[in-house]
Amino acid sequence: MLRLLREPRWLGYLGVAVIFAVVCCALGAWQWHRREEALAAIARLDANWDRTPVALAEALPELDAYEEDQQWTPVAVEGEYLVDESLLLRGRVRGGDVGFDVVVPFRTTEGTILWVDRGWIRQGPGAERPVAEPATPEGPVAIVARLRPDEGVIAGRGAPEGQIASVDLGSLAAALGEPTYTGAYGLLAEEAGGEPADVAVATRPVLDEGPHLSYTLQWFVFAAGGFVALGWAMRQELRGVEPERPVRRRRSDADVEDEILDRA
Repeated sequence: MLRLLREPRWLGYLGVAVIFAVVCCALGAWQWHRREEALAAIARLDANWDRTPVALAEALPELDAYEEDQQWTPVAVEGEYLVDESLLLRGRVRGGDVGFDVVVPFRTTEGTILWVDRGWIRQGPGAERPVAEPATPEGPVAIVARLRPDEGVIAGRGAPEGQIASVDLGSLAAALGEPTYTGAYGLLAEEAGGEPADVAVATRPVLDEGPHLSYTLQWFVFAAGGFVALGWAMRQELRGVEPERPVRRRRSDADVEDEILDRA
């Protein structure tokens, strides 16, 4: 087979097989990386969801502080909601229904602002408002919230006045004009020692690693398959150029008699 690689045509085929294998291996590595990310997300959820709440200032010593491994960490905070600054986070789905999350700034006893997602309310039929107005408590209250990262701006999505398309902490802090945590916001777990009645608080998400491992193996199999296909094509080429073997014809009785007469 190696003698075929002296021909430019087969060298070109080999180059195509190599490029195909490189692309497949890159896609396989990408799928493997996605699997590792999924496993890390599951590990963070398992490690942090049921942890004992810590003080907000301990978890986030700076307003812009936040580490990815802190996701879902419960923090205990005391202060009061700025009810008049409440916003509706649109386009949030729960159990197949579309609704809003109620997002409210919470002024801590230290004077800093933590934005809190209190929970979900179903959207009214054919309306841009929830089926019921949230009843955010006024006055001093103690809450427990789980840390969530800044969502940033979602390109191409807007919202009417009083609503937002994402929890973009930078924009929210600029609009409020007070010292605000911009690294993370809080997902409400408890309010005044229990769950609020006016909204549905977030439940523990169900995470799995997905099909990334099988996709990884498939891409590596495809990479090897390119060389297998090349080898098969070369073998077929060699079979086509091999000289044909002479076909041996069965001798008849007449042929034998002629041979005897020739000898005589």
